[in-house]
Amino acid sequence: MDKYILCCDWGTTSFRLRLVERKDYRVLAELLSKDGVAGTFRAWKEQNELKRFDFYAAILKGSIGELAKKSSFSLDNIPVIVSGMASSSIGMEEIPYAELPFDSKGSQASVRSFKDFNGAKSPLVLVSGVKSHEDVMRGEEAQLIGLLKLNEITIHGSEEIIFVFPGTHSKHIVVKDGFVTDFQTFMTGEIYNILCEHSILKDSVLGGSGAGLKDQVDINAFLKGVEVSGTSSLLHSLFTVRTGQLFGQFSKEQNSFYLSGLLIGSELRQLKDGNYDRLVICSGKHLYDHYKLAAEAISLKFNTTYIQPDLIDKATIAGQVQIFNALQTASYE
Repeated sequence: MDKYILCCDWGTTSFRLRLVERKDYRVLAELLSKDGVAGTFRAWKEQNELKRFDFYAAILKGSIGELAKKSSFSLDNIPVIVSGMASSSIGMEEIPYAELPFDSKGSQASVRSFKDFNGAKSPLVLVSGVKSHEDVMRGEEAQLIGLLKLNEITIHGSEEIIFVFPGTHSKHIVVKDGFVTDFQTFMTGEIYNILCEHSILKDSVLGGSGAGLKDQVDINAFLKGVEVSGTSSLLHSLFTVRTGQLFGQFSKEQNSFYLSGLLIGSELRQLKDGNYDRLVICSGKHLYDHYKLAAEAISLKFNTTYIQPDLIDKATIAGQVQIFNALQTASYE
């Protein structure tokens, strides 16, 4: 069964398990659920029968069984690799972060292996994240490793590249000479959600930026937000979301895109003073147009590459497989 691997991305609010061919990263079967780590941790706290690792392991093994039924494929004796929040303080077992500089080939990933988890010689491998002196990330480093393994981005010589991974907590990752040397987190997506749901602005917006930028009026509102993000402080500009709706400049739907433009524009403008050789934006489909339009509007001084959204999921898988392969290689050395 060495040709297969079970790749699990266990996030805070979601769970994704995939049966993958190790050679070409082809997904043969997939199981999705909302059984994220946060909810699983709460469920574990409410019972007294199982230890934390055993409680999570039972859920993971149950999901493997569900995937086996769904795919009509025996999943016994196939190794399992899990990244995301499963290695956090509220996950299966807390694992220390890897530290900088971090090899983008995956050889320095912080992992913990549990023998015979899914049958003889089929371990469970938990993957932790990476930390700097003031920041942490979980998952984006696997995507980065995967992108480089897929040869989507080639690093030439000693050039310095900054990779942007948009999301709830966007990550800006600096890579030089094949090593991650620094990274920063921007709470762009989370701030957007908080403002839309819990602030005075909640009555001035309708819908969400994840709806996609298709209509020109929405694009115009978004680009106006990007423009305004460069004219004054963000804390002041945010209130123009309310006044823009009160004064009839934008509908509530358009205002949601205007707010998105303010936040994404503010995030990307932090790059203007950087001396990077290249910028690579690695966005999923929901934010691809947003970040591409914003980056083009801001006119950053370095060359920019946009990774197509359908490659981001594949990059996660490729990164997990590369980390697993690196671990297997090290065990024989």
